[in-house]
Amino acid sequence: MRKTLLLLLFSIVSFSQTNQLWKGYYSYNAIIDISYGSSKVVAATENALFSKKINTGDLDIKNSIDGFKPETITSVYYSQNYSLTLTGNDNGLLIVTRDDGTIINKVDIINEVPVPPNMKAINHFYEFEDKVYISTNYGITVLKLNNLEFEDTYYIGSSGEDLPILQTTVYNGDIYAVTSSQGIKKALVANPNLIDFNQWQTFDSGFWRGITNFNNQLVALNTNQFVYKYNGTNFQQVYSLPQQGIKFISNNDNLIITCNNHVYVLDILFSTIAHITQIPDDINLFTCAVTINDNLFIGTEKNGLFQTQLSNPLNFESLSPNGPVQNYIFRIKKTSNNLWATYGGYNITYQTNYLLESISKYSKENGWSKIPSENLFDAQALTDIVANPNNENEVYVSSFQKGLLKINNENIELYDHINTAPNGLESQQWQPVIPNFTLVAINGPAFDKKGNLWMTNSLVYKGLKVLKANGQWQSYDFTNVLIEPYYERYSRIVIDKNDTKWIPSYRANGLIGFNENYNNKFIIIKGEGEDEGNLPSFDVRCLALDNRNQLWIGTYRGLRVLPSVDRFINETELTTNAIIIEEDGLAQELFYQQSIIDIAVDGANNKWVSIAGAGVFLISPNGQQTIYRFTKANSPLPSNNILDIEIDAATGEVFMATDKGLISFLGVNTKASDDLSNVYVYPNPVRPNFNGTVKISGLIDKANIKITDIEGNLVHETTSVGGTIEWDTTAFGKYKVASGVYMIFISAEDGIETKVKKVMIVR
Repeated sequence: MRKTLLLLLFSIVSFSQTNQLWKGYYSYNAIIDISYGSSKVVAATENALFSKKINTGDLDIKNSIDGFKPETITSVYYSQNYSLTLTGNDNGLLIVTRDDGTIINKVDIINEVPVPPNMKAINHFYEFEDKVYISTNYGITVLKLNNLEFEDTYYIGSSGEDLPILQTTVYNGDIYAVTSSQGIKKALVANPNLIDFNQWQTFDSGFWRGITNFNNQLVALNTNQFVYKYNGTNFQQVYSLPQQGIKFISNNDNLIITCNNHVYVLDILFSTIAHITQIPDDINLFTCAVTINDNLFIGTEKNGLFQTQLSNPLNFESLSPNGPVQNYIFRIKKTSNNLWATYGGYNITYQTNYLLESISKYSKENGWSKIPSENLFDAQALTDIVANPNNENEVYVSSFQKGLLKINNENIELYDHINTAPNGLESQQWQPVIPNFTLVAINGPAFDKKGNLWMTNSLVYKGLKVLKANGQWQSYDFTNVLIEPYYERYSRIVIDKNDTKWIPSYRANGLIGFNENYNNKFIIIKGEGEDEGNLPSFDVRCLALDNRNQLWIGTYRGLRVLPSVDRFINETELTTNAIIIEEDGLAQELFYQQSIIDIAVDGANNKWVSIAGAGVFLISPNGQQTIYRFTKANSPLPSNNILDIEIDAATGEVFMATDKGLISFLGVNTKASDDLSNVYVYPNPVRPNFNGTVKISGLIDKANIKITDIEGNLVHETTSVGGTIEWDTTAFGKYKVASGVYMIFISAEDGIETKVKKVMIVR
């Protein structure tokens, strides 16, 4: 016999001012589980929660911005009696969300249950007499609802071992538990010694999927696709299904069975009230369903939550909040009006993720929309996005499988190895494992200042392609330049002010510099001992060109900087430098041996650096200071794996695409303006309940800003770096200034150009 003492381990999440600096752009389409109260339905996605009131339609969302930070959600339950929602995770984390918005993270199962971490998943909740019986992959844990303390844990394997429990219910004074491999177990629910596995007897040794007390009837779902009712002696078959059920719940009036392609609602006589096989206009795999009175709610794997009427289940209303197609976003691109997102791509070794998905597009006016995958010529593994700088409506999306998509409003074209021949895109030139398989692996499209579109073509000899502004294609041969170019794969191109193309490679060729304007000049930068390029790894993952024409190079094993891209013009060999910082009195290399996923440069020339599994760093222009480090633990980031970073130059908003959702940090480091004609101040007026800072945007770089009260007393002075500065509405940081009108005097560094603005503060 084994007993686990579960201590009261939890943290209460409160809302802080720092979360006002973050925004979430989550997908709410992958519905994991649904629960319900008398007047609302609660739905859980992989890492968020939303609920909708039945009568009013009011929507409430909980995600990482609110402090709701799950690992991976596996189940959800709403307690009507206690006005709280329980959310279970695959690592044993239990998140309790009260109706007043309070969020409590309970880590008792994670920290105290002595089983391997992969055995702590929470599968089901069942409420009975002020307790919740939590079915897990090790047994049953009991939570008291009146004080949210864990009471006991039951290990009910035949010898007291860990045993996955799929579902529990209470019927006629007994608690029944469906196990993964030992049938249905039962015990007297009032037995004070349920921690003793000997108190649990095998009720039925079959293979079961679920069990429920349906209107005082014990009903169970078998893996053989039949529903059974216990008649007092044995189980009697009462309903058959065309495929195995995956969810099995009941309320006083209905028994609801969810299969991948079917949802059944039965009455107390086991007659069919509703049978749903498809939701119009969507290809759906169902994941769960519940009923509330005459309302049927259905969760789907990819298309969100839907509502229909039991009495007329023909019309379906989508209830999921607006969001991108899914949370695992591979690449994002911000234009002045839109934010684009793609899915699929490849892994760290460039193994293609052959995912056929839509393309998502976000605008402030219309929210999220999508271009369906069927309109994209079945192109998969969409790796990167670029907009024509002369026509924002013309967007190009590279596919690591089929070529290059051109999207111009409603018109979509596909460039591939056939329609761009003989000088354009090519399919792989090594023998494919799959016969007759064609791979046109395109990546990293980027425009030069002449309007030519450059891109890489992996796994071919001529690995660099250009679609010229006149519509002609041209290829550049790497045969005599690179080692085995037909095996090489490339990341995203960066083009500098001299039109030099900088190309990151994966296998053995390091960083490739190329400029066709200098007699097709190549310079290859490799590691120490390889032409003294000083790269820490041949595998270059990402590049960023900063405001001082320095090239920042992220590799699989560290960071390097090329001091000036201009050196390419006059030199034949180039060497990169490590950034040496002082930490604890010792000289160390910045990001030593770290795998760098992405680098982005903001308007103040700071660098945002994503490290594999370690979150994101904001470092100073020279890399000597760390301004911020954000991780899942100290910020609303839903994951420490940030796949792509994109910065809105106009607003300073920093978008971070992770493997668990898209989120942004509302920075103020905007791109500097050319003059002071568009300076603006916000918010204005500053009202009493405002707790943020006043932003002055539209500035030129190195502008001098002085703020005075109406009598001319100076209260703040600073110099801009980039296009925006902040004022915390204090007099030199000492105290909050009083209500009144404050003058803002702005002048260029040389004093020739000036601007005066006003801001009103109301305390």
